[in-house]
Amino acid sequence: MSAGVSRRTLLRGVGGVAFLGASAAVLPRFSTPSKKQTPQSCPSTDLSSSQKELIISNWQAYIDPFHKNDKATLPVFENQTGIDVTYTDDVTDNQEFFAKVVNQLGACQTIKRDMFILTDWMADRMIQLGWIQKLDHKNLPNVDQNLLPNLQDVAFDPGRHYSVPWQSGFTGIAYNADLVPEVRNFDELLNRKDLKGRITLLTEMRDTMGFLLRAVDADPANFTDAEWQKAIGLLTDARARGQIRAFTGNEYTRDLAAGNIAACEAWSGDVIQLQFDNPKIKFVIPEEGLSLWSDNMMVPNLLSHKTNAELWMNYYYDPVVAAKLAAWVNYICPVVGAQKEMEKLDPSLVDNPLIFPTADFLKKTFAFMPLSETQSKLYERDFSNATGG
Repeated sequence: MSAGVSRRTLLRGVGGVAFLGASAAVLPRFSTPSKKQTPQSCPSTDLSSSQKELIISNWQAYIDPFHKNDKATLPVFENQTGIDVTYTDDVTDNQEFFAKVVNQLGACQTIKRDMFILTDWMADRMIQLGWIQKLDHKNLPNVDQNLLPNLQDVAFDPGRHYSVPWQSGFTGIAYNADLVPEVRNFDELLNRKDLKGRITLLTEMRDTMGFLLRAVDADPANFTDAEWQKAIGLLTDARARGQIRAFTGNEYTRDLAAGNIAACEAWSGDVIQLQFDNPKIKFVIPEEGLSLWSDNMMVPNLLSHKTNAELWMNYYYDPVVAAKLAAWVNYICPVVGAQKEMEKLDPSLVDNPLIFPTADFLKKTFAFMPLSETQSKLYERDFSNATGG
């Protein structure tokens, strides 16, 4: 049995809680105060040589189970390094986590976490605010050698000085082949009559609007305000016509599995999990392309175990360790060499392009351009108005 089945069961058991890009509607999207720091205004002291400990915040169900399992990746790391890891899965939403730490990090106060893992756009925001410590790549030889080339030099962190991907994923389209014919693009998703009231889109602004920008022939990585307004208009019109049933986080998986919706904007790893139960649920590469994103490991200011955190990052970029992690989470493994190691663990996953994408597959991807704080507030407001959030 694939290791992914156990994770799928766990996610079902916790009520389908979103672990990648959950709804941010519970918080104000555009009231973030400007609380910038710098390395000079908020210096950090590394005590890793004398304090063998590490506190990590991550998303739910995003690591292979380690309780009462001394062969899992986490306890093996502890045994190899002598570092005592306190691992919590208290990241349930990028905006919600931001709200937890904004006052402390904005005032140069400790948040008592040595590392947290957040999605690209939130990583970008925190790096811009000066809240993240610069990494020492002398401690990251595996990362430098094995990080996938297309993730090495991202726009929000050129050279990966402040962040290292934990896992990556695609955003595309999923549909239930028992209910409707193939959905090939977002134009069909937003206009086909047989899909009216039977689709969902994501509450993650950058995910959804990336495709809407492509639909109006704009480049999500470099667009104008006029193109943005045209894309927002497309979304507003589709919602007004009743084409869209709801805007959701990860909970779309329950509706898709139950047949309550026929198609949706979807995350790749979710669809892999759903296919274990129902192979009629299909993941489609939209004609607009695929949105590519990562969840990134970062070390915040004032936390005093940066070297310990770097040892953790480096450990998970060992292809053997990375393959073991990928066999359970089923998202894109960012580590070169892990695909070969997967042959020993779960051969059924070796040729899955949603876990180990080929170079041609990756050519179909796009990213959303980095936004300033001002742009982010304005675009989030527009998106909130268009979605009724």
